Amino acid sequence: MRAVFFDEDVARLVVARLVADGFEATASRDPFAGEDDDEDHPWAVTTDAPALLLELLVDAHDGWLDDDAPPAPPVVPLELPRAPRRLHRAD
Repeated sequence: MRAVFFDEDVARLVVARLVADGFEATASRDPFAGEDDDEDHPWAVTTDAPALLLELLVDAHDGWLDDDAPPAPPVVPLELPRAPRRLHRAD
């Protein structure tokens, strides 16, 4: 999971809290697509902490969650019959 914050101090505070709780966490700059101003890039905190804990920290420090899990595979459509079933036997 990733949490994104606009303030470096907040990102470092969240990393320190997660590491103190026994989780792995790192902070790095995360540029938006097409963003050219290096000073406005947000800070991404990547961690193995549970989503609930990370969500509480995000709510407390005005950030947002970015779920980096791969999307679910597409569902294969069912093979439907081409004609109605016949309920009567031919005797």
